Amino acid sequence: MRGPTRRDLLAAALLPMAGPAGATASPPAALRLRRGVNAWPWFSLTREYPAPRIDYGWPAFQPQRPVPTRDDLVRLREAGFDFLRLPVDPGPFLATAGAQRADLVRDLMAAVGAILSADLSVIVNVQANGATHHWNPDNLYGSPQAPLWPAYRALVAELAATLSAIGPARIALEPVNEPPQACGAADWASMQIQLLTAARGSAPGLTLVASGACGGMVPGLAALDPAPLARFAPLLFTLHVYEPYLFTHQGAPWMREPVYRALNRVPWPASAGSLAATLAAVQARMEADPTLSAKAKAEADAITRTKLAEYFAAQPDARFLRHHLEPARDWADRHGIPPHRLVMGEFGALRSDARYVAAGADDRARYVRDMREAAEAAGFPWAFWNLFDGFGLMDDVTRALDPAIIAALGLRLPPGGPAPR
Repeated sequence: MRGPTRRDLLAAALLPMAGPAGATASPPAALRLRRGVNAWPWFSLTREYPAPRIDYGWPAFQPQRPVPTRDDLVRLREAGFDFLRLPVDPGPFLATAGAQRADLVRDLMAAVGAILSADLSVIVNVQANGATHHWNPDNLYGSPQAPLWPAYRALVAELAATLSAIGPARIALEPVNEPPQACGAADWASMQIQLLTAARGSAPGLTLVASGACGGMVPGLAALDPAPLARFAPLLFTLHVYEPYLFTHQGAPWMREPVYRALNRVPWPASAGSLAATLAAVQARMEADPTLSAKAKAEADAITRTKLAEYFAAQPDARFLRHHLEPARDWADRHGIPPHRLVMGEFGALRSDARYVAAGADDRARYVRDMREAAEAAGFPWAFWNLFDGFGLMDDVTRALDPAIIAALGLRLPPGGPAPR
């Protein structure tokens, strides 16, 4: 998603644009990007009140959340990143008005300005919080009848206009994150057109980002018909890849299934470990979980045995990841979309630390390297998830970059700066 290009093979399908003398002109080229990182929770982790209230405390975003400093941004650029994907929770913007709303917009644009000043491009991604009780994906864009859908569309248009006023050359707007509709759903096709229409109407030259349904995964992209979207150029497309989840989300405390919370020592590639060793580690953690009843533990154990047996039988490795991306590259080729316009907007794996029992450091680094190389082999730009938290590459406190993950991403540790602990 970096740097302009004129290789867009869909340009011929675009509606003519009138030039100053009445001649037609091609639309601006989409933002050209290569290597990025997501900057959650800069505009996430909010202070919403419990139901039945639908407002937020002020400031709306938790003051203690990790936020990158100017030095952090400079070091990311020095490491070799050229863009940030900036997730933005729309809830506080929709729940406030007047001076508070203006303050939020000002803070967001200041963040965009700081990113640009560090010589990084930026994708601003409107990313609703599925954990909140009101300003969540279902209420915002779960269906055309979603109660907050009109307000959400209006916010997308407002953000597009404000970002465009800064200057569209190094900015893109991704109006939604991981649409929940079924793959190929007509509802999502219609709703996405409405979002892109709203954004394009207020920002003629801003790069926009489109997505397939079913969580923005590869099957959703493969089912997306891009022809009706050609008129919204400059346009990028995106997909998210966390396969196989048994590896990338092992130990995740937010996952509903108790299997994931207990998973640990799942190796990458599968040949780096054994079913017996992983089962023993998982069963020990499950037995130590005081929140699960004996019945729940027995049920989770049965599911775990089945799923892990499938994992080790399949022996996933780098070839598995390349094969997983093949339908996305086939989709791009079939529709004449250059692969540099298809951004792998999220990928990563949980790390082991005091909060998460997840992949070992070596396994995690091998997975990140294999996934990054698969994306690059397909010609896709990518954005690693995440800068901070259990998926992160930067320590929340010391701001040290993880040297193993930096190397796995094909980057380099910048000179100076905090040393890893």
